[in-house]
Formats: sequence, structure tokens, C-alpha cells
Amino acid sequence: MKANRLARRRLAAGVGAIAIVAMGTLSACAGEKKEAPETTTTTTTTTTTSVSPSEKAINPTGGNKFTPSVKAPGPQTALPGNVNTGGG
Repeated sequence: MKANRLARRRLAAGVGAIAIVAMGTLSACAGEKKEAPETTTTTTTTTTTSVSPSEKAINPTGGNKFTPSVKAPGPQTALPGNVNTGGG
């Protein structure tokens, strides 16, 4: 039983070593230098235009146009004199 485990571990170690050597070989082959690409120059022209404010623009002195008209109800409170002590 132990011999079988040992054989599997040796096989896995050998396969791992071969994989590492193969990766090193492939990376060394890919490291060849290539000719430098030709350089070209390009020019671009940009224009700017002024932007007018939209309807939803925020104005610090004009109030808040995004305020909802619906108000949430207040919290429920117990009537004065009725205290819930949590007992039974």
C-alpha cells in the first residue's frame, strides 16, 4: 500500500518537473526580439463648445426642485398614562 502511494508521488513529481522545464523552454523561445515597428505621427484637432444649463441643474439659491411632495407619517406613540412594561 505504501509502495503504491510512493510511486504515485514520484510520478506526480516527475510530471511536475517536466511541466516546469517545458514552460521554461517555451518562454525562452518566445523571448526573441523582433524588428521595431515603423513609427508614424498623427495630429488631432479638438473643438470646444459651450454647454447651456439643463432644466435639472442644481441652483444653490433657487431652492431644491427635486424635493418630493409626499411626507412620511410620524412615528406611533403610546397614549399618555399607558405604559407597556412588557410583562404578562
